[in-house]
Amino acid sequence: MESEIATATLKALRRVLRAAEGGTRRIAAATGLTPSQLLVLREIDAGGNVTPGLVAQRLEFGHATVTAIVDRLVALDLATRSRSAEDKRRVLLAATGKGRRCLAEAPDMLQEIFAARFAALPAWEQAMILAGTERLADILGVREMDAAPLLDTGAIDRI
Repeated sequence: MESEIATATLKALRRVLRAAEGGTRRIAAATGLTPSQLLVLREIDAGGNVTPGLVAQRLEFGHATVTAIVDRLVALDLATRSRSAEDKRRVLLAATGKGRRCLAEAPDMLQEIFAARFAALPAWEQAMILAGTERLADILGVREMDAAPLLDTGAIDRI
């Protein structure tokens, strides 16, 4: 028989999963994008000489994943690729006007809400949440599973 604490923990975990699914649906309804596509577009729009490698580094995504996402953003006319004038080997990314409008219409992402509220917690509480979450990953046997810092339930490079 399951303990009351185990049941309460599973219910809380289910609420988090449902919130992630709901956040994904809200973003898709408002922008037509997945959370990972929206994050990549935001990094591209952050400005400067943004390269796919820099986006991958900032978001902690694989380079191939970012390339696949950028392919989709370019196909949707939300971003452009161009060669650097100084070094033709470098590919620079930029958001289009359509991409910037898409960003303006996008709802807050669940991980941004989490990050802001988590940062407001005292350090001891942040550490406690991290320890509990890592232990939960151990219990489920998924601690070593590759995961980007993204609250989304699907593959991050899906279309």
